[in-house]
Formats: sequence, structure tokens, C-alpha cells
Amino acid sequence: EQIEALQANICQLKAQRKITPRHIKIQDLPENERFHKLANLSKHFLDTIKIIAYRAESAMVNIVREFLPKPDQARAFLRALYATEADLLPDYLNKTLTVRLHHSARVHTDEIIAKLCEELNATKTFFPRSGLRLIFKLGSS
Repeated sequence: EQIEALQANICQLKAQRKITPRHIKIQDLPENERFHKLANLSKHFLDTIKIIAYRAESAMVNIVREFLPKPDQARAFLRALYATEADLLPDYLNKTLTVRLHHSARVHTDEIIAKLCEELNATKTFFPRSGLRLIFKLGSS
């Protein structure tokens, strides 16, 4: 009897499921549960940041490209460099922020990184909202 009652209940639940709509239109949702798309200004702002980052990476590619045996490997080289660990050493007395990059496994790669550091240090870039000038170094020196 219990099994028959449960099976009857299952049949009723299946019938209810069949009449329940599978999709709900956004206009049928309550106002506080509706999806809101990203505002155009936010999208333009994010696109601008992406463009600036790509241009900065392209400038670094142009610096590194001349020191690599295969110029088409410059972006891959920089991606690997971005993934390596670094130490951030703020010096408030001298108003500098030193980014000390760790040595790589190959001497040739270290030479390229050292030259890139020289080029970046020549720009005398300040870290935003800190007043600290960025200094890039390779290794513990």
C-alpha cells in the first residue's frame, strides 16, 4: 500500500513537472531578481585598460626582440617573465620601490632580463599613488 501511494505521488509530481515552464522570460522575473547587463561606460573602461596593457607589452616586446635569437619568441619570453616570482622592496627614505626579479635557469635569459631592467629603469616610472620610483633589478644585487 505504501509503495502504491508513493508511486501515485510520483505520478502527480511528474504531471506537475510537465506543466511547469522550462524557461522563464526576464520580463516575468521580479525586478530585484532580473539580470542587469554591464554598463557601456564600464565596458569601455575595461577595454581601455586592456589596450593600454597590450601597448605596454608590445613596447617591452620591441625591447626584448633584438636580444633573442628568434624574434617571434619575445611574447612567450615576456609571459614567462610575468609568471616568475619577484620581491617588492619599498624604501621610503629614498622614495623607491625595488622590484627584484629572481634569476632564471639560463644565463642568456638573465642577460636579456638585465637589459630589460635597464630600459625600464631609464623611464623613471613612479608607482601610482605612492610617490615611489620603480627600480627593477635582477637577483640579489
